[in-house]
Amino acid sequence: MDDVTWRKSRRSNDQEGACVELATLVEGIGVRDSKDPDGPRILLAPVAFRALLADLKQR
Repeated sequence: MDDVTWRKSRRSNDQEGACVELATLVEGIGVRDSKDPDGPRILLAPVAFRALLADLKQR
C-alpha cells in the first residue's frame, strides 16, 4: 500500500486531527490514521467497508 493515493473527507478538518484516510485498492478499501500515515493500515473487503459505514451512520 505504499504507492497509493490516500484521501480524507473534507468534513474532517474540524475534528482536531482525529481523522482516517481511505484508499481504493484492487483488493478492497485501505484505511489508516491520518495522524500516523506510516503506521498500521487496515484492508477491508468492499462488503465489510459498506457494513462499517452503515453501522457508523446509525450512531
